[in-house]
Amino acid sequence: MIHTREHWGKLLFIALLLALFACGCNRQGSDKDVLAKVNGYKIQRSEVDKAYNSQTAGSPQKLSPAEDQALRLNLLHQLIDIRLQLQKAEKLGIVATDDEVESKFNQAKAPYTREEFEKRLKDSGLTEEDFKQEIRRNLTIEKLRNKEIDSKISITDADIQSYYNQNKPQFNLVEPQYDVAHIIVTSQPGPQPSPISNKAQDDVQARRKIQEAYNHLESGDDFGSVASRYSEDTDTRNNGGELGLAPESQLKNTDAATRDAILKLKPEQYSGIISVVNPQTHQPVGYRIVKLKAKQAAGQRELNDPNVQQFIRGQLRNQREQILRAAYDEVLHDGADIRNYYAEQILKEVGQ
Repeated sequence: MIHTREHWGKLLFIALLLALFACGCNRQGSDKDVLAKVNGYKIQRSEVDKAYNSQTAGSPQKLSPAEDQALRLNLLHQLIDIRLQLQKAEKLGIVATDDEVESKFNQAKAPYTREEFEKRLKDSGLTEEDFKQEIRRNLTIEKLRNKEIDSKISITDADIQSYYNQNKPQFNLVEPQYDVAHIIVTSQPGPQPSPISNKAQDDVQARRKIQEAYNHLESGDDFGSVASRYSEDTDTRNNGGELGLAPESQLKNTDAATRDAILKLKPEQYSGIISVVNPQTHQPVGYRIVKLKAKQAAGQRELNDPNVQQFIRGQLRNQREQILRAAYDEVLHDGADIRNYYAEQILKEVGQ
């Protein structure tokens, strides 16, 4: 999924216009539509347009000229990163298989009728083939990162011991802690970055979608897998809907129906479908299913507690993964021949 970076917004002035589309970046013929080159590969304006349309589809608010330009610049930057990763994957012979692509595609369209799914594709400016190409690209990059980075991360017992010793007060619980995961579907329409996010646009769609998720759970499907397919919480859907540990007192900050459901659950149980109401406005906002993964009693948790070890291992892995992925991307940039014509044109326009 592609996001706008505030960093670029700070660099751009409101007075900037969409110079690229006005001047063609001073390149002749078809070259005027080349926004960047990555080791000889030409990133066309149409690629940025597709990403832009997918990012903004369904958004009720029109971007200002400066915001529009900032988004296009950021999308182009990310397309450059993606191209570098795909080129590296090609060198290593890494590619997503047709079966893997088809499986992900079927997951994406499962919550919708054919007509609904085709409309979402159209609203995002994508054909089925475009969407499958996007899936193939994402799966290929995921395989590359798993091979080059994730598989090489090793967390030793000494690492875990060291982390525990340095953060021991963190594991002294002054009140019971609840380890909760959730699947949430909101009834408010919103931006649709791509159909894979399966965003419900109204209450009818939201109710149908959460019911499908619940039916899968009742059929024995893994909670985390269902969350990754149906939940609309972008912060948690890719890690099984994990909300993490929360102290008992923090439950008061959530809506009453969710709080009551969590307090009644036993570890490894999940709730029925909960109607979610905003605690501040008291307005309905969607539907949720919560799962109580574990409940931790108050007191000092020792290192021999499997949950403590699992938590520490996860923290250390996430830290190292983020560092290594950032370093890997920098190395790819260092060894590449990159020309960003769009960025050059923006700077040129500022000086005029």
